[in-house]
Amino acid sequence: MSFFGFGQTAEIDIVLNDAETRKKAEHKTEDGKKDKYFLFYDGETVSGKVNVTLKIPGKRLEHYGIKIEFVGQIELYYDRGNHHEFVSLVKDLARPGELSQSQTFDFEFTHVEKPYESYTGQNVKLRYFLRATISRRLNDISKEMDIVVQTLCSYPELNSSIKMEVGIEDCLHIEFEYNKSKYHLRDVIVGKIYFLLVRIKIKHMEIDIIKRETTGTGPSVYHENDTIAKYEIMDGAPVRGESIPIRLFLAGYELTPTMRDINKKFSVRYYLNLVLIDEEERRYFKQQEITLWRKGDIVRRSMSQQATIAAQRFEGSNSESASASAQAKEENN
Repeated sequence: MSFFGFGQTAEIDIVLNDAETRKKAEHKTEDGKKDKYFLFYDGETVSGKVNVTLKIPGKRLEHYGIKIEFVGQIELYYDRGNHHEFVSLVKDLARPGELSQSQTFDFEFTHVEKPYESYTGQNVKLRYFLRATISRRLNDISKEMDIVVQTLCSYPELNSSIKMEVGIEDCLHIEFEYNKSKYHLRDVIVGKIYFLLVRIKIKHMEIDIIKRETTGTGPSVYHENDTIAKYEIMDGAPVRGESIPIRLFLAGYELTPTMRDINKKFSVRYYLNLVLIDEEERRYFKQQEITLWRKGDIVRRSMSQQATIAAQRFEGSNSESASASAQAKEENN
């Protein structure tokens, strides 16, 4: 190998086995732009090929090993020197030696745990990526390929409605009610606002969706609030006894699932913020946290649930009572 930079070098390319059929998802980059990445879910296998192409034909490439890693990593922007890895898997592709020609190496990470959703925020980034590395004496050759992970949830077992009151003694008394406290990302927030006492000249009312990103712990905690949506409820003065319906569609906004205490590094929470403005431009607020979750396009059931459903379909053709029994069994499970 030449010490003047004229020695053999190589290019690395990472190709997934199911690249032609795997779905892609848009994801925001650090500079605010959107790119498309291959989409994975928790527990899915990640497999493919690493193509090593020698740049100078006929010249050997000495190396100290070739490997590929699957990494899940959190990076706090105020602490860029430290990358917090919560997933780190390594596969050795080649032992130390020489490459005399371009070569392809297969790899497979089976049923990889991906516990958190990919996220790019104002102060933090959670990313998953593959990194192939050719180890060399002076400078390694490496290539990274990012993927996007989404976490899917099922319908919450408990999803109670939200009822709250806003009041200023002898001046204002408002009750507002939302149909539930947990919403999937393409859900609709349905509610009503009741004016029980109005002695303040209100000229405007709106509901805001606020995203609050919290990073760090202890004295070095950072909070970033971002108003995702503004929904005008009323323009003009309400009267006592009036009720105003609310219907807010979430699908049109850039939302992520609620993320609580992710690897003890950051959280992302969402709030409905009711804002009232009177004729003297005074603002009155009432805030309520809601939980957002990602609903899968395909419901992923366990093997036992699938078996129970299959049994129901089979027995349903024989007798209704057998079908009811199988349904009871599924509910108990």
